[in-house]
Amino acid sequence: MLPFARVAIIGMGLIGSSLARSIREAMPTVQLSVSDASADVRARVAELGLADDVADNAGAAVVDADLVILCVPVGAMAAVAAEIAPELSPDTVVSDVGSVKESVAKVLGAALPGVHVIPAHPVAGTEKSGPDAGFASLFKGRWCIITPPPRADATMVERLSQFWQRLGSK
Repeated sequence: MLPFARVAIIGMGLIGSSLARSIREAMPTVQLSVSDASADVRARVAELGLADDVADNAGAAVVDADLVILCVPVGAMAAVAAEIAPELSPDTVVSDVGSVKESVAKVLGAALPGVHVIPAHPVAGTEKSGPDAGFASLFKGRWCIITPPPRADATMVERLSQFWQRLGSK
């Protein structure tokens, strides 16, 4: 059984587009919805066929998602969280890929009460950026550091861990 059936990725740079490619390869039946602030990036993502749905905004991308991964700059987390908050169900897991955890956990926790916020950081990347720079094997053999808050639901943390393991992360 898949850890998540419907995944939304917000931000389609190197990490977001690599996630999309990796999900397609490792879990091809997952329904994948994505968005990016840039219309040009959204158009390119659609051309590349990286998702089932390329939404015009983050709120539309997360409707019915059971996992949302924020692949946006740390400084944009609060604005994105505010945009997606009305569309999330209480069973949704919201995670991120940023290297900074304390401020992200605080911002997301405050903006998304009642949602399972479980920050994470895949220790992977390259010097390139944009949707064309992504590749499916980026996370294979790399660590993903999951940093759940003290009262995180253990089942949701385990599901997120299984998700990253399916992508080849340690």
